[in-house]
Amino acid sequence: MTDLKKKLTGVLGFPVTSFNADLSLNLDAQEKNVDEMTKHPFCAIVAAGGTGEVYSMTPQEAVEVVRVSVKATAGRMPVIGGVSFNLPMAIYMAQEMEKAGAEALLVLPPYYINAPEEGMIHYFEQIGRHTGLPLSFYSRDWAAFTPQQVARLAERVPTLQIWKDGQGDARKYQRIMTAVGDRLAWLGGIGDDCAPAYFGIGCQAYTSSISTINPKMSLAIAKAGMTSDRASMMEIMGKYVNPLYSLRDRVRGYEVSAMKSCMDILGIYGGPVRPPLVDCKPNDIEDLRQLMELYKAF
Repeated sequence: MTDLKKKLTGVLGFPVTSFNADLSLNLDAQEKNVDEMTKHPFCAIVAAGGTGEVYSMTPQEAVEVVRVSVKATAGRMPVIGGVSFNLPMAIYMAQEMEKAGAEALLVLPPYYINAPEEGMIHYFEQIGRHTGLPLSFYSRDWAAFTPQQVARLAERVPTLQIWKDGQGDARKYQRIMTAVGDRLAWLGGIGDDCAPAYFGIGCQAYTSSISTINPKMSLAIAKAGMTSDRASMMEIMGKYVNPLYSLRDRVRGYEVSAMKSCMDILGIYGGPVRPPLVDCKPNDIEDLRQLMELYKAF
């Protein structure tokens, strides 16, 4: 098992999953987009994650997205594959993604929203026992943990190396980081707009949606965060990031739909989203188009 903890600094790129008009996988576009993204110095990319619409895919499709992404990166950086659903499906995805060349796994919360702590730990333990890859956990939505719970999880699951926060509560996340220490690598994961808070409490990297449309901007955000360059950070947030995230907040699910629309506007194949997400409305696309003129000039 590789040790990624120290390698994950800066930005993890988060490619979308490309679909055709009939919502089938567009693997040619997927390969091309990941190839272009990984020409930039990200520390890793995450294929078939939340932004990659993993919950809309079959496990076999998610594995195929990882396989194509591994091919496209051509060894330039690690590929982390997203796994979830239920335990048998997560184990299948983990094992097949390992065969496909993934170097780690991002374990999203399982389907059941009221799972007890012991059940969650068992879920992670079993995934870890069935693959040789290091694990990252994505603490999002209902899957929120206390510092003590994270410490117990880290003790019970030796292959857990990375923690990705999706709660956006910097106060609580800092307490978790203090309680567990350097046992895990700490990532910011709820959005580019939270990067100032994440780097402010000591995260070593963050996962970026903006990496799909402007890799240089996401890397500049990370540089400003890691060097405590507040002036540069606030300029990027105010001019570019906050306006985009304000547009993304208009409709649930636009965190994916808006990024795909931005890609299309910029001449990068984004394509449609799968239900239950919805594509951006025409008036929202026009507002995104105006904002992308600023992004082109970055």
